[in-house]
Amino acid sequence: MAIVRRTLVYDGPGGPFEGVAAWDEAVEGHRPCVLVLPNVLGQKEADNLKAEALAELGYVALAADVFGQGKRTALQSEDRARYMDALNADRILLRDRLAASLAALTGLPQADPDAAAAIGFCFGGKCVLDMARAGLGIRGGISFHGVYDPPDYAGPSPITAKLLVCHGWNDPISPPDATVALAEELTRCGADWQLHAYGHAGHAFTDVGRAGPGNIAYEPRADRRSWRAMTDFLAELFA
Repeated sequence: MAIVRRTLVYDGPGGPFEGVAAWDEAVEGHRPCVLVLPNVLGQKEADNLKAEALAELGYVALAADVFGQGKRTALQSEDRARYMDALNADRILLRDRLAASLAALTGLPQADPDAAAAIGFCFGGKCVLDMARAGLGIRGGISFHGVYDPPDYAGPSPITAKLLVCHGWNDPISPPDATVALAEELTRCGADWQLHAYGHAGHAFTDVGRAGPGNIAYEPRADRRSWRAMTDFLAELFA
């Protein structure tokens, strides 16, 4: 195994954008590819490590940038949500930036452009769901402790991308009524969806930097179980 990572600068609306791609150089030929979509802070080393972990599973991965080159925030910043808030207020712009990130991934010479998926964390989970809702070219997507409110535009129906929602049951950002509403939406839109809800876990349960207590904190069992669920989901998706 020879995992490599490369910085990738690509164009898109409001760009340029800067992400990090990873793949196993020892694998020959095209292979399925996975977009990694970050949380409120934007593209960062934690996302690069997820891309490398996906490369170890045999995929080409891109830790994507939807905020713009150099536009990142820190957890301690009072205005850490400023870039996310701008995209929450313009979901069509978010959709178009997601499409640009997917094009950058599928344009990599190692990637099979007809075998793409996406995973995302927190705000990135919303991004995954929006890709499916908009009919962007992914076979499937996995949302980890995502945000579930639908966009303000109509997408194609049925939703063709298969979806796995990994959810912390005590998540204060996506409480039970929002989770049920998402399930009803995906059912109404004809999606092939599944929901894994983890007890005693809240928001950000995969974020090792968010120590507890509280309902926005790392939870190791949910982290481990959700990654295993993702691994199985992708294996089935690309079988």
